Amino acid sequence: MKKQLLAFLLASALLPSCTEQQEHIAPAINDRDSVSMMTSYGVNTLISDSGIIKYRIVTERWDVNTIKMPSRWEFVKGIFLEQFDDKFHVEGYIQADTAWYYDQKRLWHLRGRVRIRNVNGLIYTSEELFWDGIKHELYSNVFSKVVTPERTMQGTYFRSDERMTHYFVSNSKGSFMPDDMMGGNEEDKKPTEPADTTQPAAPSRLPATPHASSPKPTVTP
Repeated sequence: MKKQLLAFLLASALLPSCTEQQEHIAPAINDRDSVSMMTSYGVNTLISDSGIIKYRIVTERWDVNTIKMPSRWEFVKGIFLEQFDDKFHVEGYIQADTAWYYDQKRLWHLRGRVRIRNVNGLIYTSEELFWDGIKHELYSNVFSKVVTPERTMQGTYFRSDERMTHYFVSNSKGSFMPDDMMGGNEEDKKPTEPADTTQPAAPSRLPATPHASSPKPTVTP
């Protein structure tokens, strides 16, 4: 009887200590700030601007993150972006290994093997490029190369309009005319030739004169 009473008292003393234990939960591994609101794979879609289809986006992965500041679209697997005019004709394309689009700033940041080709046959290559959708211009602070059907330019600073028709390259080298970097007219780009101040040489022969009795002209020495 005493043994049973002693066992009951021990169990009563230990019971409160067991119920007072707290469970320790580790924090989440993934930070909420890094979670994308939407992730799409194998994307091939059209993007409209003011109700008009302007772009086609092709990418292996597209993340939309509205939690990060600033909010952004992320294309970590590369991007191919095709641009159309108002009549849905292709104006050119842009491709890069990685890209970010900051929707609130309307700013594209392209990295790694950036390549642009426009309807005029101009080809631009670099490792980094920014596209400002508010100012409607492209710019880069790293080595860039511009190739046209007529010439080639290279430089460490590049700025251009969206259509790549007026562009500026500094610290440049290559084969080009001075007005190429300012987007001058084709007539203005033609090199001027020095005026010829020498007198024309006297002809070695007199001009041919027709003979009345012959159907063929004769030459008088």
